[in-house]
Amino acid sequence: MTVLPSRLDPGSPEYAAHRTAMLGKLADLDAEHAKALAGGGPKYVERHRARGKLLARERIELLLDPDSPFLELSPLAAWGSDYPVGAALVTGIGVVAGTECVITANDPTVRGGASNPWTLRKALRANEIALRNRLPLINLVESGGADLPSQKEIFIPGGALFRDLTRLSAAGIPTVAVVFGNSTAGGAYVPGMSDHTVMVKERAKVFLGGPPLVKMATGEESDDESLGGAEMHARTSGLADFFAADEQDAVRLARRIVHRLHWRRAGAAPDLGAPAPKYDEEELLGIVPGDLKVPFDPREVIARIVDGSDFDEFKPLYGTSLATGWASLHGYPVGILANAQGVLFSAESQKAAQFIQLANQRDIPLLFLHNTTGYMVGRDYEQGGIIKHGAMMINAVANSTVPHISVLMGSSYGAGHYGMCGRAYDPRFLFAWPSAKSAVMGPQQLAGVLSIVARQSAAAKGQPYDEDADAAIRAMVEQQIEAESLPAFLSGRLYDDGVIDPRDTRTVLGLCLSAIHHAPVQGARSYGVFRM
Repeated sequence: MTVLPSRLDPGSPEYAAHRTAMLGKLADLDAEHAKALAGGGPKYVERHRARGKLLARERIELLLDPDSPFLELSPLAAWGSDYPVGAALVTGIGVVAGTECVITANDPTVRGGASNPWTLRKALRANEIALRNRLPLINLVESGGADLPSQKEIFIPGGALFRDLTRLSAAGIPTVAVVFGNSTAGGAYVPGMSDHTVMVKERAKVFLGGPPLVKMATGEESDDESLGGAEMHARTSGLADFFAADEQDAVRLARRIVHRLHWRRAGAAPDLGAPAPKYDEEELLGIVPGDLKVPFDPREVIARIVDGSDFDEFKPLYGTSLATGWASLHGYPVGILANAQGVLFSAESQKAAQFIQLANQRDIPLLFLHNTTGYMVGRDYEQGGIIKHGAMMINAVANSTVPHISVLMGSSYGAGHYGMCGRAYDPRFLFAWPSAKSAVMGPQQLAGVLSIVARQSAAAKGQPYDEDADAAIRAMVEQQIEAESLPAFLSGRLYDDGVIDPRDTRTVLGLCLSAIHHAPVQGARSYGVFRM
C-alpha cells in the first residue's frame, strides 16, 4: 500500500481557525436546510396531519429499508428565489426492498404540492440520475399540478417530465407511481405513464380535469370519486394497478413491487470490508482555509476519504499544482484529479488530459476535487500555449465517457471549473462543501477588470475619471459577485446536487459510486482533435 503521509497538525492555530470557519458555515447551512424540512410551515403541516396523512419525508422513511441511508439531492433548490426552499419536492437515492432507487416525493404542505419552476428542474434532475445510472424511479405523488401563476415557466419545459417516464420505461428502467392525494391535470400523466401505479382508497384523485373544469367545458355534473377516485381507477378505468387501503398499505405495495422487479446492477456492490482511511474524517473540517486565497494540500483530503488512505500518484513531479492518481473508495476503483495550488498551467493541463485518457482505457470512474482559480494568464503563458493545452484538458473531460463525480472544496473559477468537470460537463453527481465558491472569476478580479476597462474608456475620450464613483462601483460589484459565488446561491439554482458536510464526503461518494455501478462503466476510445 502507498499510504499518504499527513502533515496536518490538529493542534495548530491555523487548523483551529480553519475548523472554526467551517463550523460557522455548517451552522449557516443547517439553518437553510431547516427551511426545507419545515415545508409549508406549522399551520399547513398540522392541517395535513389532521387529515390523517404522512409528511413527504415520513413517506420516504416508511418506504426505505430499515436503517438504510438516504442520499437527499438538491435540498436547497429554489434558495434565494421567490419560492420556498426545497421547491415543494424531496428527491434522493435510497434502498427499497434491497434495491437502490431514485425517489421523489411531493410536499403537499407547500401550496398543495403544486409544481413551480424549481420543482420542475429538481424533478428533471432526479429523472436524469435515474436514467443515466439505471436506477428504478419511485414517485410519491400528491400534487395539485402546476403552480398556475408561474405556468409560463412550467408548461413548455414541463412536458419533459412525461417524456422522461416513457424513456425510462423504454430503456427497461422500472417506474413506480404511488398516488396519495391529488394528481391532476398534467400531473395525471405521472401515474398514467408509469410502469406500476398504486392509488390510496378515498384519497387519490387522478383526472385531467376536476369537476369545476368538466362543468365549464362540457356542462357535465360530476364528483371527485366518480371522475378520478382510486376505486374507480382500480375497477373501471384500469389506471390503478394496486388499490391501497391507506398510506401505509400503499407503501407496503410499493415495496412489494420493487421486490418483484428482481433488479440487478450491472456492476459490483460496495465492498463492506474495504479498509477505512487511516486518518480521522473529523479532521476534514480544518483543512480548507477560511480565506480561499491561502493554498491547501488536497492530498490531506484524499487521505481522509479513500480506502486505507492508499493513493498511487501519477506524475507527482510534473505539473505539481494538480495532483492525479489512483485509489479505491468503498472498494470501487477511482481516478482522482485534485487542484493543489489553485492555478492550472500547461503542464497540469497536459497531465490531466493523459490521465483522463488512461482512466477511460481502464473503464475507471473519475473524481474531481476542485480548488482552482482557472488557467494561468500572462504573456509568457499565452506564448507557451496555455489556450491549446487548456483546450486539450477540456476536450478530454468533455469526451470522457466514464462516470465523473465532482466535489467543490474551495475555489472553482473560470474555465478551470470546466476543465475540472463543472455542471456543464455532465458529471453524474456534483456536490459542494460550505467553503466552496464558483464564478467566472474572483470578486476582486472581476471588479478590477471592470474598473480598468472604465478607466481606459475615459482616457480614450479625454474625460476625467471619477475615483469616488469607481470605488463605489467596485465595492458593489465585489459584493454582488461574492453573494453569487456562495454554495447556497449555486445550489438553489441546481448547479450542484447538494452542499454537504466535509465529514460526510466519503459516505456520499460511496453512495454515488454504488448508484453509478448499476449501469455499465465504459470509457471512451476516441476523442476530438487535440491541438499539440
